Amino acid sequence: MLDEVASTWAREDLAALQARGLRRYLEPLDSPQGPVVRVGGELLVNFSSNDYLGLAASASVRAAAVAAVERYGLGTGASRLVVGDTTVHHRLEARLAAFERAEAVLLFNSGYAANTGILPALVGPGDAVFSDALNHASLVDGCRLSRARVVVYPHADVEALTKALAETPARRKLVVTDTVFSMDGDVAPLREIVEACRAHGAALMVDEAHATGVLGARGAGLCEELGLEDQVDLRMGTLSKALGGQGAYVATSRVVADLLISRARPFIYSTALPAAMCAAAEAAVEAVEKDPALRERLWRNIRRFSDGLRAMGLRAEPRSAVFPVVLGGPERAMEAARKLREAGVLVKAIRPPTVPEGTSRLRFCLSAEHILGHVDLALESLRHVGVHERGEE
Repeated sequence: MLDEVASTWAREDLAALQARGLRRYLEPLDSPQGPVVRVGGELLVNFSSNDYLGLAASASVRAAAVAAVERYGLGTGASRLVVGDTTVHHRLEARLAAFERAEAVLLFNSGYAANTGILPALVGPGDAVFSDALNHASLVDGCRLSRARVVVYPHADVEALTKALAETPARRKLVVTDTVFSMDGDVAPLREIVEACRAHGAALMVDEAHATGVLGARGAGLCEELGLEDQVDLRMGTLSKALGGQGAYVATSRVVADLLISRARPFIYSTALPAAMCAAAEAAVEAVEKDPALRERLWRNIRRFSDGLRAMGLRAEPRSAVFPVVLGGPERAMEAARKLREAGVLVKAIRPPTVPEGTSRLRFCLSAEHILGHVDLALESLRHVGVHERGEE
């Protein structure tokens, strides 16, 4: 039968992945997102969620979504360019533009859709994109889809970036970087990157997914924290991490937003975000701006966890809500995750191709909703397991 051909391929590939410790499995929660979740009948303290401010289950955010469902229904029925557009989408874009202090904001259905849509809309054959070696997969794929020349510079190496900008001929030059790198939790040298772009006439796009809601006096990300909002051409942020919902947006100039409406394929050809998700995101932005205690609790937990890791001899800096404990091989990371689960701590092992070969890790994500007891449990469990980075004893 025809379907047996693909099934044969799949069995072969799954066996190869299993042999390398790289097969993935789904594991459903039976609870809302939160600091404690129910998985397979177990209650576990959750250190694998990007819900940095605990807004995914916030009463005010949920209430906004319910009210929007009552008014607009569930689905939008079409792309925004057909009949899927609503006043709620425009209201959220205006709210986010004020939050980001940008001329305009355009919504996308996910961070992946945004990054794979924006890059090909701006550059193509004859152009060059300069991408940090540890950029998120969505940026990597956006670079490939653009059909521009892709120059990958070593992670956070501004000297190498500057040299590449000077030596690479191109009609247009675009630099793309995460601001907070999702697997390492470190922060891009953004001031220096801005200077390099300015010196070589390059545009700059940044992915603030893991910085939005976490960094900056108002929670608008690293660009806000460094006062660089007006010096970065495009700032992509997500609604799905610290803002607790689903979707993404780009903060940019009005003319760039208008171009994306006509050219960004994921925007043009995707059914619009539900109005309920837009209303929830608006409530979440309101919470981020009006309740600084959310970020204060998050940073209290970040500092405590960072201090605890360093006390165990592990490398850690309180730069973001993400902390990797790099163990080396995938089997070792999986075994450490299993032992931590036995202690009541849920932290997923991250393996290639998400991270480079030899750098499989436990990736801890802190939340404002963790109490200090949760943080201490994670640290004590790591001590008990006897984790040492990169397999060093």
